[in-house]
Amino acid sequence: MTTAATTHRTAFHYDVAVLGLGYVGIPLAVGFAEAGCRTLGFDVDPKRVAELHSGISPLTTVPSQRIASVVTRELLFFTTDKADLSRSEAIIICVPTPLRTHLDPDIGFILDAGREIAPYLRPGMLVSLESSTYPGTTRQDLCKVLEEGSGLKAGVDFCLSFSPEREDPGNPKSQLSDMPKVVGGITPECLKRAVALYSKAVKRVIPVSSCDTAEAVKLTENIFRFINIALVNELKRIYTAMGIDIWEVIDAAKTKPFGFMPFYPGVGVGGHCIPIDPYYLTWKAREYNVDTRFIQLAGQINRGMPYYAVSRLVDALNTEGKSVQGSHILILGVAYKPDIPDDRESPSYEVMDLLRDKGAVVDYHDPNIPVITAHGGGREWGDKTSIALNAETLRGIDAAIVCTAHRGVDYGFLADHLPLVIDACNVVPKDAKARVIPA
Repeated sequence: MTTAATTHRTAFHYDVAVLGLGYVGIPLAVGFAEAGCRTLGFDVDPKRVAELHSGISPLTTVPSQRIASVVTRELLFFTTDKADLSRSEAIIICVPTPLRTHLDPDIGFILDAGREIAPYLRPGMLVSLESSTYPGTTRQDLCKVLEEGSGLKAGVDFCLSFSPEREDPGNPKSQLSDMPKVVGGITPECLKRAVALYSKAVKRVIPVSSCDTAEAVKLTENIFRFINIALVNELKRIYTAMGIDIWEVIDAAKTKPFGFMPFYPGVGVGGHCIPIDPYYLTWKAREYNVDTRFIQLAGQINRGMPYYAVSRLVDALNTEGKSVQGSHILILGVAYKPDIPDDRESPSYEVMDLLRDKGAVVDYHDPNIPVITAHGGGREWGDKTSIALNAETLRGIDAAIVCTAHRGVDYGFLADHLPLVIDACNVVPKDAKARVIPA
């Protein structure tokens, strides 16, 4: 870092700016502000900025009072003006990294963020990327747009780093300060600056040798879960055919104090990371002519689980002399994991799509997602509302599929008022009146 660049740092008004105020950006901005850092939150959505400025949280995982507290103490500010980014000592990018139709990465949001930042880069600033992506994105792709748009040189005039987000929605223990933070920089000085920034808000920072390594850490964490979920999903299908309860097997196996970690089956995988990140690596691996058969096989298994759940329903209805066509089916849970209002990449929607295509009438119940929005995971189900669970609404429903096991749902009541329940989450009481089929 040049001496001339360092002398400009006293002119900054904010310690850190967070670009992208979503599931990752909001907790990050609040965490830095609670640590005493003057923090700026930037988003292109004026409605999102206005509600946050008023101390209203759009996330159940970040209570409104936390935001209101740091806003009142003038530690957290919000803006839609990109020029305000130039007043921050550091900018952290938290934008989506989706997949395209054919499972190839779309880093367009990262590059757009870089182009937005570049005209406002000043000597001495730090830019850190937190979005999940393939190794090389920060060092090559993001670096290029920042340098081209600013006329500054990364590692000389400004610092550049990568630090993967580790948000765990729905987990009250998932707090920024307590979550170890992996950080990589494109130069030793960039790493030093990034470690210094994150150390202001995080108790333990783990420096690694490069941005590429830090990007690989994030992919490895999620591929580990992706593959192990696929394993238990495959075991579920095998053991179910043998008449063995997979849940009982896992409960017994996890008593082993070494060499085993419990994962649980379901109707697939959801969220913004687990079903997406593995394909960032499989795509990048082609550049090096390396096969990723293990990851791809896991993807095939996980993507096949909605079909398995529907096939269990079809078979169960057939034994009662019913067709899925014209049947009224209730889906329990469209969030991608229990007790959160997040339906991104939820496999429940694939189940609903399959049932609709077979001619079923489909409704859903989810206490955390009262209305499916068009910009959420179930775009084709936009504006559909969750039905209440009572004797009247359940009358006439032929079967239900439990896709997400939210606490607070009375699955015993459900099973007492329906003739058939396909239980993919092992939550329906064993003594239920309904015919209960594991899936």
